[in-house]
Amino acid sequence: MYFSKFLNIIIFLAISHFVSNAQSIVIEVLDEKNQALPGATIMMNETTSDKSFAGVTDQEGKAVFGDLTSGMYMLSIQFLGYETLEKTIRVVKNKENFKFNLKETSVNLGEITVKARRPLMRQDGEKTIVDVEPLVSTTSNTLELLEATPGLYVDPDGGIFLGTTAPAAVYINGREQKMGNQDLNTILRSLPPGSVERIELIRTPSAKYEASSSGGIVNIVLKKGVKIGRFGSVNTGMNQGKQGNYFAGLSFNNGGEFSSYYVNANYTFNGAFDELNVTRQTSAPFVVNQQSEIIRKSNQGNLSYGINFAPNEKITWSYDGRLNGSLTNSNTQGLSLINALTSEKLSEIDNDIDNHTPFLSSQNDFGIKYKIDSLGSEWETKLSYNFTNNQMEQEYLANVIFPQIINTSGDGKSYQNRHFVDFSSDLLYKLPYDIKLETGIKSAFQQYSTDASYFYKQGDAERIQDSRRTNAFTYTENINGAYLQASKPLFWDILLQTGVRGEHTYMKGAQTIPSDTSFVVNRLDWFPFLYLSRKIFKISDFELRGFLIYRKTITRPTYQNLNPHLQYVDQFMSEVGNPYLVPQFTHNWEANVSVDDMPLFAVGRKSTEGIISQVMYTVPGNSGQALRTYDNIGKSQEDYFRLIVGLPPVNKYFFVVGTQYNHLSYTGTYDGEPLDFKRGSWLFFTFHSLRITDNTRLTMNGFLYYKGQMSFLELETFGMLNFGLTQQFMDKKLQVTLNARDVLHTMVTGFQLNQGDIIMNGDRYADNQRFGINIRYNFGLEKNDKKKPNQGFEFEMPQE
Repeated sequence: MYFSKFLNIIIFLAISHFVSNAQSIVIEVLDEKNQALPGATIMMNETTSDKSFAGVTDQEGKAVFGDLTSGMYMLSIQFLGYETLEKTIRVVKNKENFKFNLKETSVNLGEITVKARRPLMRQDGEKTIVDVEPLVSTTSNTLELLEATPGLYVDPDGGIFLGTTAPAAVYINGREQKMGNQDLNTILRSLPPGSVERIELIRTPSAKYEASSSGGIVNIVLKKGVKIGRFGSVNTGMNQGKQGNYFAGLSFNNGGEFSSYYVNANYTFNGAFDELNVTRQTSAPFVVNQQSEIIRKSNQGNLSYGINFAPNEKITWSYDGRLNGSLTNSNTQGLSLINALTSEKLSEIDNDIDNHTPFLSSQNDFGIKYKIDSLGSEWETKLSYNFTNNQMEQEYLANVIFPQIINTSGDGKSYQNRHFVDFSSDLLYKLPYDIKLETGIKSAFQQYSTDASYFYKQGDAERIQDSRRTNAFTYTENINGAYLQASKPLFWDILLQTGVRGEHTYMKGAQTIPSDTSFVVNRLDWFPFLYLSRKIFKISDFELRGFLIYRKTITRPTYQNLNPHLQYVDQFMSEVGNPYLVPQFTHNWEANVSVDDMPLFAVGRKSTEGIISQVMYTVPGNSGQALRTYDNIGKSQEDYFRLIVGLPPVNKYFFVVGTQYNHLSYTGTYDGEPLDFKRGSWLFFTFHSLRITDNTRLTMNGFLYYKGQMSFLELETFGMLNFGLTQQFMDKKLQVTLNARDVLHTMVTGFQLNQGDIIMNGDRYADNQRFGINIRYNFGLEKNDKKKPNQGFEFEMPQE
């Protein structure tokens, strides 16, 4: 049904007339007396891409820029003896001339900072682009940066959500990480926030992106080498809650005319504290009350490096590498009280669990980009390889202190290795009549293996092997895909982009110990995409543009979802994967409106079949034991709307305030029983920035989640309010930020579950209230280059 509607729309729109959208503009630079300034340097950066344009004014003070696409550009004009002019301009049809007057100033051949104000959030087609610069100074790692990003929700287990049905796929530099939450969170915690250039939120991705994105895509774009001289930064800081964090890092960039390279190194000590209180009742004739405290201490290191080489204007070679490592020790102290339904105490148990977890990840990305013509046609090919090694050593002790003393202990080790290879080749070709054609291929291969050996003993008995937890599992996945999509301006100022993606899925898992649970998935699926955009109307200089987007997506279970290795949580609960999970499919429709590229309003619907959800069942034959796992539980429909308003960053104060409402309904089966579940939730978020003086800025950001949801856990209202005060010194080279997170201590998350045979409620707090300081020093090194027509000096840009 969806595909037939999709084809009808394509056929109807394909008969439109051809119109051209390429723009040419003239920028005229004058002094205060309207006299021409020849030789002024002009730099233009398109806000919705990495494209930049440079020019020098002629004898009449004019510079011509051709083949520009309509949209927003950050403009910087520099001339010796005059103040640098920085401004955001909009390139549109029927506006071909821009005139600017520069003010005289004292000549200073020292460091010149090129920095334009950018909006916190802007819309670029199906993407919402978040400028993270105002958020970086108040966070200590990239996972905290995501928590502070307006419109994103990071759950207590590290899942990253744009909605409520499924977690978003996480990309780094346009490459999906294809990891479970545990491994991905380890990498994000080791990445310094200053290494992030921007975050892209893609709720309905185009056919260019992999179809495994029913929860949308969060693309973390890291900073790379840029061709603006030599510069770098040194940073350090700390924050303190019940546990403390401290970190230090160094970054350096060297950019020349044909090549650039960069190196970033960062060390973090991460101390974390979790407090959990749970009351759980099953069909067994007793109630379990549990209190636990988890202290986690981790030493984390990150090293990233890369080089870009452009021997000519058409070809660019690139290499980027990352090493992430951590050594984590955690200790869980818990108390379990087992009461009869009459409240009589039946048992009391002390629990002590120690985990020692070393982690290592290596990422290597190779790329080549070939510019075909001056219209923007290009061919880009990428190859990446990732290796991940994760080990865990565990010791636990369950000490029964009532009604009689009985000790049960256990220990063991698990080893996990993952190899992941990703190849892609994408062609963007711009044809006459402003037709843009995109096509490409992609192949991703990963191999995962785990080997676990565990033992236990009761009292003074002999230590024996734990057959339920000893496990050997291998998993192989190969996803091959190809896509074709095209865009074309049509009548009535409509922009059409449509395409289709085909993906072949091969998944094979094999458990050899303790029993054979082999499975194979081998299938071919097609995923259509449709995007329509049109200018609605214009008020003064503000343009309202509407968008309509459709995409079919797939969610494949991860290797951690499928791994049947049983993990000990406590004597009443275990975790295990489900090797019989099958992929889920989602159809997503969204209509949204933006004002001058800033997202304003959106409404949409997601219909999902075979939804994969975390569930909690009782163990067959042991109703007192809970098992946390994953299952395909049926169908869901999620309706949502989103509203964002704000003040653009043109004055000393700007803000963004937004809300999103989601209504979710499930139908299917849960633990063999019919399921009919409905719930609506609200997410409110905001960001404020006040520039008190030229060197002092106060920021505030926060969110409130009302009647939230995490799988089938119904969450009580919670939220977080954060503040940051930044002061710049030494001609803005030194930046000191005082920050406070969760100042109202409102991140206590209450929850309840009432599905199947399990009734559960409780609350969780994760040491979010923290106060700290960040210190950053930016430096630039003088570099002579007579080839540049910039009045005998060179731009130096700080890392920030």
